[in-house]
Amino acid sequence: MIGGRRVAAVPGAYVGASVPAAEDRARAAWGSPVRLDISGIRFVRRPLARMSLRCREIRFVAAAVVVVVTIFGSAVATAGPVDDGRMQDLTGWVDPFIGTRPGDVDMGTGGGAGNTFPGADVPFGMVQWSPDTVTQQHGGYYYDDNRIKGFSLTHLSGAGCDTYQDVPFMPLAGTIGASPATSPDAYVATFSHAHEQASPGRYQVDLDGGIRVELTATQRTGAGRFTFPDGGPATLLINAAGSISGTDDAQVTIGPNYVAGHVHSGRFCGTNSFYTLYFHAEFDQPITESGIWDGDQVRSDDTASGTQVGAYVTFDPGKPAVVNVKVGLSFVSPDGAAANLAAENPARTFDEVAAAARDSWNARLNQIRVTGGTDEQRTIFYTALYHALLQPNVFSDVDGHYAGFDKRIHTTDPAHPIYTNFSGWDIYRSEVQLLALLAPREAADIARSMVTFAREGGNWDRWTVANDYTGVMNGDPYHIIVSSIYAFGATDFDATEALDLMVKGASVPGTNSQGYEERPGLVGYLALGYVPDGAADTLEYTSADFAIAQLAHRLGNQAIYDVFMQRAQNWRNLFNPATGYLQPRHLDGSFAADFDPADPNGYVEGNGAQYTWMVPYNYRALIDALGGPAAVNARLDTFFTKLNAGTHEPYAFLGNEPTLETPWIYNYTGAPYKTQSTVDRVRKEIWKAAPGGLVGNDDLGEMSSWYVWAALGLYPEVPGRAELVIGSPIFTSATITRPGGPAITINAPDASPTNIYISALTVNGGNWTKPWLPETFVTTGGTLDFTLSPAPNTAWGADPADAPPSFQDGSNSV
Repeated sequence: MIGGRRVAAVPGAYVGASVPAAEDRARAAWGSPVRLDISGIRFVRRPLARMSLRCREIRFVAAAVVVVVTIFGSAVATAGPVDDGRMQDLTGWVDPFIGTRPGDVDMGTGGGAGNTFPGADVPFGMVQWSPDTVTQQHGGYYYDDNRIKGFSLTHLSGAGCDTYQDVPFMPLAGTIGASPATSPDAYVATFSHAHEQASPGRYQVDLDGGIRVELTATQRTGAGRFTFPDGGPATLLINAAGSISGTDDAQVTIGPNYVAGHVHSGRFCGTNSFYTLYFHAEFDQPITESGIWDGDQVRSDDTASGTQVGAYVTFDPGKPAVVNVKVGLSFVSPDGAAANLAAENPARTFDEVAAAARDSWNARLNQIRVTGGTDEQRTIFYTALYHALLQPNVFSDVDGHYAGFDKRIHTTDPAHPIYTNFSGWDIYRSEVQLLALLAPREAADIARSMVTFAREGGNWDRWTVANDYTGVMNGDPYHIIVSSIYAFGATDFDATEALDLMVKGASVPGTNSQGYEERPGLVGYLALGYVPDGAADTLEYTSADFAIAQLAHRLGNQAIYDVFMQRAQNWRNLFNPATGYLQPRHLDGSFAADFDPADPNGYVEGNGAQYTWMVPYNYRALIDALGGPAAVNARLDTFFTKLNAGTHEPYAFLGNEPTLETPWIYNYTGAPYKTQSTVDRVRKEIWKAAPGGLVGNDDLGEMSSWYVWAALGLYPEVPGRAELVIGSPIFTSATITRPGGPAITINAPDASPTNIYISALTVNGGNWTKPWLPETFVTTGGTLDFTLSPAPNTAWGADPADAPPSFQDGSNSV
């Protein structure tokens, strides 16, 4: 999320370069998927309108079979359901409108809404073709506004600032009048949610003026079908300079049946960051009238450039009332946009593209198949999984060309595309771990992309949009992201180069040639062991240092491991025994005498009561410093009095990232049953299957990934590690399929809204009393069998010897 933070100066179809190859890969991975005829299907209109969708679900044949699995090396027998090779239509459980209305008040961290969008996309796609309402929402769409100003091609899901929303298209039943640049209200259309439908890969709305808009997408292209009233002119407005953050330059050219151009925009969160996007749109019938606008002028020219330019194209009213348009995008060149279009969508119909997009989502969603749970729980779960798979986004063209961080054009192997749009400060906590589990190839390419950008630009960014540094938020999160991806087994990238660049970024103060500073306050951190007056900066750096140490350990570099494990314990320098908090420390080593744990000064989108828990890799030492397990349990009980308190109260703020790990701390204090009840409260009180179902920014899938993990009863607590702490699942069963790896099966036949406590657990048939799973479980897979009940088993997981590991190398006593 983005708040009042200083900013540095500065599968299935379409996952590959060609559609047939991608579809072949999908079939190879998933058998012969059912081709779904989506014509006539009613998409999501309102939350929980699910019965007709459930009737269409293609269910697996459940059969009890005996399979052999291993308990970390020991063979045991277990039973469970299997499928008959058919794919379920899980898109019916996804409601793309969740997160498009505020779910709580604005806590000053980017709004009280999820800032999601309902439009068309495919997993990790470059294109997100979605409606933009007049009322500004960072995701482009505000559910309570019935006025649409355009349908733009690019969006971020859940960001706390504006960016993208490039090249909006707007249909008009008539001909152009005043310039859309100076009279935008003249072209706004109203609509009703009763005539609006959304499903993964497809969006449709009937505008009040009688025009139907249908949108779908491939990886790098969009397809639109615009149905106009009979008998009148059919016009499309293409606002080349319509980006939400303003335009420094745009250009548009009109051809016989195409419109092409580019836009130069950026300034994410007000930063000095930019990108150039190229587009190439082709129509299925000749243009009969066309022209451009430039400022307040409308002319019949075929080209224009400037900061307020666009094109209009009108089609013969005597022709069919349906106009199809296909749009290719590229961040490289006009030719790249045209080539992407030719490669991914040369001749298919709109319905064929939409069906393929739906298949690509089903292939991804079917990687976690669940049974049981309420309709609301399934809707929240699969919508969260959908949101978690929207971004990062493919950035390179089908031929491998991409725009680098050095502002030059480079070429990568098309089989390993470059990705961008990294909400680093957010997604390092649980999002990238989920991606590494479900999509290891893409996760490794994401890590490779981060390494590539760090090499080209000279430093690691914190929050990347396109191919420029934004420096938004704090810490050094990409170190954690890359280390965590590697820990979860997605290792197909140059980890040695990554480690070298990490050490440089964490050790060399100053700005690079682009004016970007990777670790503000690094001089003080290196000299003092803390950033003066920056508790949040210090704690973010210690987590990043821990992640560097873990990657070094995996690569066999003991010297780097020793240095950075020592630095990871710098959190101790913030501990004030007089107050019992981790708090900002002045340059002279003193603490503020009037410290208030509810004061956000010295923290980022949080306060002292919230940031004191931010030592996830060494809770044992933190718990000892705070008085031991009993004292910490009492303190946590008070902390969770409120679950979404914001930044000015000393309670949990679980609508934002800094306290996401806190419900699982009870697993370290001998009270796992309190983790189970607290996580259940969060799932029930904060998450809803409604447009206002998110109480804060989704932050490119981070918050949604938290729910996915929590619903499964697992969580990746420690940065740069792959151990999983355990809670209670909400589904009677869940099967997680990892490409190229063994499955993880979670059985909880007694799961219900009231049976939230773990009475017993077996792992691969063997009794298990630890409230955590080792890293080997992620890599080898296996089966968890939960026995759940409505009453807590206070003894399960309570033995101090069973607590999850804390990593204390380099420690000194507090």
